[in-house]
Amino acid sequence: MSTLPARPTRDVTTLLEALPYIREFHGKTVVIKYGGAAMTESTLKEEFARDVVLLKYVGMNPVIVHGGGPEITSYMQRLDLPVRFVDGLRVSDPETVEVAKMVLVGKVNKDIVLLINRHGQPAIGLCGDDGLLFRAARKVAPSGQDIGFVGGIERVDVDVLTHVAQDYIPVVASVGADPAGNSYNINADEAAGAVARALKAYKLMFLTDVPGWLRDPGDGASVVSEASVEAVEASLAGVAGGMLPKLQACVDAIHGGVSFAHIVDGRVPHSLLLELFTDAGLGTKIAPQG
Repeated sequence: MSTLPARPTRDVTTLLEALPYIREFHGKTVVIKYGGAAMTESTLKEEFARDVVLLKYVGMNPVIVHGGGPEITSYMQRLDLPVRFVDGLRVSDPETVEVAKMVLVGKVNKDIVLLINRHGQPAIGLCGDDGLLFRAARKVAPSGQDIGFVGGIERVDVDVLTHVAQDYIPVVASVGADPAGNSYNINADEAAGAVARALKAYKLMFLTDVPGWLRDPGDGASVVSEASVEAVEASLAGVAGGMLPKLQACVDAIHGGVSFAHIVDGRVPHSLLLELFTDAGLGTKIAPQG
């Protein structure tokens, strides 16, 4: 009597495991903050584009929000401009904002759009200036320090995104302006959280270069697999660096009506699908209640 090879059986099991999640997420909006290695390594970029296209094919509504910190830094260094961060936020004078807009809107955004288009779904690139998508205002760092033309988002024009998302995958660059026309560099984590709140997204997902939220930042094995928003809030005072704006965005998003927020390791191939469609998941899931 013949038996099925192990690999096809395992593949079918994986598909069956994903089925209830696909059913649950059908028609739901997922906002994905795209960044880190997943945005710079060629193989991971291709896999990310395929994963996002798959989400669209199975009936989800993906919305991508991206920064481009490493590329901004690279161009600033070429131009001999100072690079400085405070509380995980880039200090931005007018020259920095000009470089950020050129890099994010003119290069990074279009690269992502072209990649998704090539894998079978039409995407449209946007930034905060398009259709007055983001109304921004100058902000200071959490520590109270002046960080220049860094903006906080006061309003997201949901009509722009919902109109585009009916037929396309929106890809949003994290820059914006205030009513007076002043341009601002906007932290992409904050922008993703604001978009998720405005859309009342079912999921907000951050692709990062760490396994998730770590109990001990020096121990990559200390991932918090699931936490309540209250537990995250209670821990924020002890968080530093780039994880702080991510966790704050998760907290704000859930308080704003987003069902779940996730922090996953974008260095792992198909981490987006593993977190969404498997029982074990990958990374940290933050829920309204623990």
